[in-house]
Amino acid sequence: MTSSTATTPSSKPAPASLRQNVEQRSPWVDAMRRFRRNRLAMFGLFILLILFFLALTADFITPYRYDQVFLTKRANTLPFVDPAHVLGLDSSSRDYLSRLIYGARTSMLVGLAVPLISFLIGVPLGSFSGYRGGWVDFIIQRIVDVATAIPPLLFALFLLSVLGSGVPNVIFVLSITGWIESTRLTRAQFLTFREKEFVTAARALGAKPLQIVSRHILPNAISPLLVSFTFAVPLAIFAEAGLSFLGIGITEPTASWGKMVGSGIGNSIRVYYHLALFPTIMVALTMLSFSFVGDGLQEALDPNRSQ
Repeated sequence: MTSSTATTPSSKPAPASLRQNVEQRSPWVDAMRRFRRNRLAMFGLFILLILFFLALTADFITPYRYDQVFLTKRANTLPFVDPAHVLGLDSSSRDYLSRLIYGARTSMLVGLAVPLISFLIGVPLGSFSGYRGGWVDFIIQRIVDVATAIPPLLFALFLLSVLGSGVPNVIFVLSITGWIESTRLTRAQFLTFREKEFVTAARALGAKPLQIVSRHILPNAISPLLVSFTFAVPLAIFAEAGLSFLGIGITEPTASWGKMVGSGIGNSIRVYYHLALFPTIMVALTMLSFSFVGDGLQEALDPNRSQ
């Protein structure tokens, strides 16, 4: 006769390691797992890490300084002709490989600084507008409407013609014209979450507005903001390249991919093709890599995605 106190297999407790893994599992861990499975996103991240490495170590890995001129050598040297200058020389007899690597520093600096400043402006405005609503939301949105009506390229051309060229001015101009999208996105997220049950419960428990915004709404709205930031970086790089191409962005002798493309097109591109080809490839590769990473983050952070 069997004992009535015998345990069945279904009543056995789960192993301690399994319980610990389940307890420590978080949405961010799942998102990172999904991101690592995306091959295009990992490829884009790998390329970006290489570009960041080049930008940070340009002073040590380049054979020459970006502004060093070789007066004894002929300008516009074709690539793979002179072993001392693998990618040739530009129209000012400067080593093109060195300038191409230093151009990564300029592009990465502008590409990261512009979205960062734009989000530092747009996120607080969008948060305040979406959470408070009423006349506060009305005033902020009318300011956004007025700023949207101004063509960003023409406004940037006007400001740079007044302030002058250079990296700081380019970052400033692109930042004050790039905060609109982050403001709208943040406002939309706050309008979605401010009436959720957990926000209502926090408000009923006496939480202050700043606590509700920082502890309850903003952490839930960070995913689309992070994806938007990733997509804003290549747009800033492309905008800087366009302004430098027009000759009003980065000033000489600072290396910039956009300015190198503009100078290359103006120097018999059919003969000296490398002057415009190489920086164009670098701009395209950088934008494509950021796009791959942004798409990967968008899929990884999607809460409706199956595990």
